[in-house]
Amino acid sequence: MGRQAHYRATDHIPPESHADAYTRPAFSVGNRFRRLVWNICWILLYRISPRPFHAWRATLLRLFGATLGSDCHFYPASRVWAPWNLVCEDHVAAADGVEIYNPSPIHIDTHVILSQDCYICGATHDYNHPDFPLIAYRMHIEGYAWICARASVAPGIHVGEGAVLGMAAVATRNLKPWTVYSGNPAVAIRERTRTIPLEDTQTVPAGGDA
Repeated sequence: MGRQAHYRATDHIPPESHADAYTRPAFSVGNRFRRLVWNICWILLYRISPRPFHAWRATLLRLFGATLGSDCHFYPASRVWAPWNLVCEDHVAAADGVEIYNPSPIHIDTHVILSQDCYICGATHDYNHPDFPLIAYRMHIEGYAWICARASVAPGIHVGEGAVLGMAAVATRNLKPWTVYSGNPAVAIRERTRTIPLEDTQTVPAGGDA
């Protein structure tokens, strides 16, 4: 069964708001205003903050609705599209250049590492619909996963516990737990040694390949 969209622009934006569907806003005025305020905050207070000021950047994210556990390290050049749609457990790291595009909620479990310039993409467009509407998906990255530098995770993809997505790889299918992936599209190349005891995990089933 295909992935189910959490948000579909045609369900929220009336057609009469703009004659040309391709240039019609995908989000409400309230959503766009909220993101404008957040982007101003990101430029003035987040982006220019010193690298060691992780607690400061976590505070800014929380002020805009993010749920963050303890000791989360978001570096100055990391970007979160909608902090109010972000839930992180403890010890999550997002390096410089990381972009989390999350029009719908994304949950990141404990000890996840997002390396430099990786891209978590939470939305796409329905190219078979005449209005070409934006559609967004809930996403989940399970604990101890590692998204390597310049890797990309496609909309709606589930990243299993301990999975590794190699440098510049593109995940277009769900990633199985404790498995290393590489390439575009990413394919499994080997198993990863489990680095934590089984009894210490609270794994959510990955649901197989999409």
